[in-house]
Amino acid sequence: MKPDFKFNFRRRKKLTTLLGLALDGSKLDGVVLKRTNGSLAVLQKFSVTLALDPLTAAPELVGREIRNQLDAAGVRERDCVVGVPVKWILTAQTELPPLPEADAKSLLQMEAERGFHSDVTTLQISDSRSPLADGKKNVLLAGIPNTHLAALEKILAAAKLKPVSFAPGISALQFPGDENSGGVLALAIGESNVSLQVTAGGGVVALRSLEGAVEEEAGRRVLHANVVARETRITLGQLPSALRDAVKSIRIFGARELAQPLADEMELRFEPMGIKVELVSAYAPNEFGLTLPVENSLSAAFSLAARFLAEQKPAFEFLPPKPNFIELFVSKYSSGRLRTTGAVAAGVAAIIIGIFLFQQIQLWRLRSQWSHIAVKVGQLQAIQDNIRQYRSWYDGTFPNLAILRQLSVSFPEDGSVTAKNITVHDGGTVTCSGTARDYASLLTMQSRLRAADGVTDVQLQQIRGKAPMQFVFAFKFNNGGAQ
Repeated sequence: MKPDFKFNFRRRKKLTTLLGLALDGSKLDGVVLKRTNGSLAVLQKFSVTLALDPLTAAPELVGREIRNQLDAAGVRERDCVVGVPVKWILTAQTELPPLPEADAKSLLQMEAERGFHSDVTTLQISDSRSPLADGKKNVLLAGIPNTHLAALEKILAAAKLKPVSFAPGISALQFPGDENSGGVLALAIGESNVSLQVTAGGGVVALRSLEGAVEEEAGRRVLHANVVARETRITLGQLPSALRDAVKSIRIFGARELAQPLADEMELRFEPMGIKVELVSAYAPNEFGLTLPVENSLSAAFSLAARFLAEQKPAFEFLPPKPNFIELFVSKYSSGRLRTTGAVAAGVAAIIIGIFLFQQIQLWRLRSQWSHIAVKVGQLQAIQDNIRQYRSWYDGTFPNLAILRQLSVSFPEDGSVTAKNITVHDGGTVTCSGTARDYASLLTMQSRLRAADGVTDVQLQQIRGKAPMQFVFAFKFNNGGAQ
């Protein structure tokens, strides 16, 4: 089963004019609608019988025939929504327990593989869900063979038309999302069959085509009401009891000469069961949430186009997703070694782009932070420069006085050792020169100096003479003294 979403790199512009087409056997109905603000207007409408069968004849020939019919009706609109025949649709029914959406899709994939007699990869599948008790949901899976859809797309391309939606016409006539559609069994009389749909809880719970219900006898169409009534009873009997009991009305769509006898037969069969039968011949005033034209005929083509312009999502969408340029390129060149190489290159490119993107984000963030603090940082930088320039003038530890104090304490008070010159270098190195009465007095003074706090590396550099003698010594002072 294909996912309901895809990345759309090219967003479609909102349509205001649209061609609605409803295909029923060889009959093709069409109407061109234009939406202006909150109202709809009919520009053209037509109903023709095709000479060629869309499923068996060459698509180019069928498309050319449709194009000729459109030109004859004066239709120039290219965008179209197409009502696909219900007899094309295969259905399967299942129950869905309360699950996260990802798990629900996986479960529905398995149910589709089990419920359809054909390979699900050959089908375009859509689903409609209706609530049940205990949080469960009834799910109707509907699928159309891809070959049918491919042929229809080729026909439309040959007719120079651009499809925007493929949906069953009966679901547009009796819309499941309508607040009054809960518990409704709809019957739409077609060219050679009757389409049956049961809606409940905002979703479709049954969808089938009653073949052989309409036949041509002596040049006129005859509807076998007893066949429709019997198949209707069988369809209701196959539904879960909660959904079957919810059906309270039967609505019949179609030409009055066939719909009236069918309505009479259904009244006899189902009104005793408490099910009301209604013959629908016109739209309700607020059917689509838009103002309808004064003169409009009830048709699947009109309903399909009107609901699309009113932005009402169809119950089932069978238009195959269109691949974008990247997907087309990958599908064309994704074989063998080239696919592996491309995947590796794409991975490396993604990593490199991710690294540069992360770096750029970091730079943006840092630049933003810097823009908020740049002024204050400049002010602090100027203050710091002033501190460096004038620090020696405002040192509260008074290092030079501390050095002089330490020397005065270390020198003897009797004057046996005196200083003549004291030089303090950067880094706390001190050089002192002077005279001593004898060598013993000099050694005593140096011993006191070495024992002082903050004094290291006391070295005697020069001695001249004996009595008195001249000396030069140096030491390092890093205590800083007291403030």
